[in-house]
Amino acid sequence: MLSEPLTIEHMAGQGQGVLRLKGPLTTHNLSPFQNAVRGESAPTMILDLTEVPYIDSAGLGSLVSTFVSCHKLGRRVALVGVNKRVAKVFEVTRVESLFLQFPTLDEAIEALTSAGHA
Repeated sequence: MLSEPLTIEHMAGQGQGVLRLKGPLTTHNLSPFQNAVRGESAPTMILDLTEVPYIDSAGLGSLVSTFVSCHKLGRRVALVGVNKRVAKVFEVTRVESLFLQFPTLDEAIEALTSAGHA
């Protein structure tokens, strides 16, 4: 079975590390995601999931692992553009409260930049 590819674009985000994911986050393509996350060192990491149609249990586990690793280092993780299908996975597995979530990248950058200056 062929898996849909996952591409990851690193974007500038006013002091936040922004990773824009395109494609499903699944067991078949976790390696590029994990490598991108390891390479990001900003105090706040924003994961733009606007173009992620679905995640499987391995993708969910990797997101939670990212949260835990960042949290231990005093860093924040925010998610942007989570669709209903992915949100349902978060809800069913009861992990939705772990992540700061925003509808758009602009709203996330604005809120997180303001929070950093408060």
